[in-house]
Amino acid sequence: MSQRQVLQVFEQYQKARTQFVQMVAELATRPQNIETLQNAGVMSLLRTLLLDVVPTIQQTAALALGRLANYNDDLAEAVVKCDILPQLVYSLAEQNRFYKKAAAFVLRAVGKHSPQLAQAIVDCGALDTLVICLEDFDPGVKEAAAWALRYIARHNAELSQAVVDAGAVPLLVLCIQEPEIALKRIAASALSDIAKHSPELAQTVVDAGAVAHLAQMILNPDAKLKHQILSALSQVSKHSVDLAEMVVEAEIFPVVLTCLKDKDEYVKKNASTLIREIAKHTPELSQLVVNAGGVAAVIDCIGSCKGNTRLPGIMMLGYVAAHSENLAMAVIISKGVPQLSVCLSEEPEDHIKAAAAWALGQIGRHTPEHARAVAVTNALPVLLSLYMSTESSEDLQVKVLLPWIFRYTSAEGGQLSTT
Repeated sequence: MSQRQVLQVFEQYQKARTQFVQMVAELATRPQNIETLQNAGVMSLLRTLLLDVVPTIQQTAALALGRLANYNDDLAEAVVKCDILPQLVYSLAEQNRFYKKAAAFVLRAVGKHSPQLAQAIVDCGALDTLVICLEDFDPGVKEAAAWALRYIARHNAELSQAVVDAGAVPLLVLCIQEPEIALKRIAASALSDIAKHSPELAQTVVDAGAVAHLAQMILNPDAKLKHQILSALSQVSKHSVDLAEMVVEAEIFPVVLTCLKDKDEYVKKNASTLIREIAKHTPELSQLVVNAGGVAAVIDCIGSCKGNTRLPGIMMLGYVAAHSENLAMAVIISKGVPQLSVCLSEEPEDHIKAAAAWALGQIGRHTPEHARAVAVTNALPVLLSLYMSTESSEDLQVKVLLPWIFRYTSAEGGQLSTT
């Protein structure tokens, strides 16, 4: 056999490996092929190809593994059991940007399914390497690493703390300042998932300077980025008065109110959620929201949308009204009661009706004047019918049973009637 023939054998072998791994990656995009691939032992074959001498074969094998692991937790578990993760982590530090993106995609696909699978990624030492990838020159590598870190952090406080301890937060804050919109989005989302678990984790995000940069991007024209930014600020604000005040001090008012008029429903909902998380803490923070025009803006927002998009705005009005007579009166003056009554009547979902009933209760419970403001909107017959209905959930019936109705009916000589 000539030297040329020998070389042809190797060329054919490389071509066959390339065709095989490309075909598997393509087959893995279609759910109907997944079980057949798994039964054929595709995991062990792809693991071998991760060690191939040809970079494109390595990358395509990693892509195929990511697609399989992304499909369900059984396949993600198979990636762990086949001892594939250590090889991915090792190669993540050594290989080119194409492989890094593919390897990070596998880690993301495995980690998304459960805390146990995310912990397996942590245990194999992936976090340090993923954090290094956040400093990569290529924005796509940064984005892929941020996705993987986000899916690990979102499960619970322990995993989120592991991401923090690996040094991810300051680099994620740098990523939100990069020009690429996709990178900004996932970095903001990762910060949101870190902050949501506890005051301590939220404080870590604040200490890294994230809030000021997030607040500056509230008016970014990209809707997906806006709702991730608003989510991150909400997750920081929800934990304590101090954290909410730090968000307010970043001068989000009145800028955030413009988001309540956004065309995107997620932007509206997340803006309402942010305002709710600030207003719920203290009368002073609620008064700040009122002074900024936040109550009137939220009421307008509730009137312009339906369903779950309304829910945080409804809750926000209830929180504001609960703090004091004056704040409840601010909701009344801004015509919040008629809008809540509309929600009570027209929303089909019990949990939204229950929120509206609760908010009306927070408004009406202060004085006879407050109760009368609720009564004149004809909300009381609706509340009574919901309470009597056998189709109403227990939570809705509890929220509807408002003692203030009867207290002020008695005090006013029957002027507030539920009939």
